[in-house]
Amino acid sequence: MKLLLVAATPFEIEPFKAWTAKSTKSREIEILITGVGMVATAFAMGRLLASRQFGLAINAGVAGAFDRNLAIGDVVHVANDRFAELGAEDGDGFISIDELGFGDSVLRPIRPLQNLPEMPIVSAITVNKVHGNELSISKTLERVSPQIESMEGAAFVYACNQFNLPSVQIRSISNYVERRNRDSWNIPLAIKNLNNTVIELINQLV
Repeated sequence: MKLLLVAATPFEIEPFKAWTAKSTKSREIEILITGVGMVATAFAMGRLLASRQFGLAINAGVAGAFDRNLAIGDVVHVANDRFAELGAEDGDGFISIDELGFGDSVLRPIRPLQNLPEMPIVSAITVNKVHGNELSISKTLERVSPQIESMEGAAFVYACNQFNLPSVQIRSISNYVERRNRDSWNIPLAIKNLNNTVIELINQLV
């Protein structure tokens, strides 16, 4: 089975790339670096998937956690993702794209992958602007109760679903969603744990 590994930036999967350089399984894996954000992800995936076929796509990256039951460095499986900002403001309120009648904001893989490495299963949101304001964090939690956020996840799932491609999104918690505080982040730990999990998954599949 030909696998597609999708990441926003090279450094998020650097250990995995080093592993594939020494593994015979690299022949079965193609890596796509999309760039940061929904637009870059959707474009890069659409361009590739229009001309290539894969048996499974894996999205690997770091994420911020709203859920304080998740620890920094935890690796999670995203069961559903949401375009959290897709809709319309109505005074202090928000009307989702679903409520407007123009589409679906919540996305799930068309064929969820079974027998994943053991990890928490979470709900995510995808945003253009990561949260760093206490009021907007509170409003988002009240409105959609996300556990994590990223800037690419829902776009990845959307592209896969459009091409009827089974997919799985795996993310590692690098920080909590709060007022920006880089001193509390642990990106190296998140990347280490993320890549170890992706390698474990690949070893199960290939």
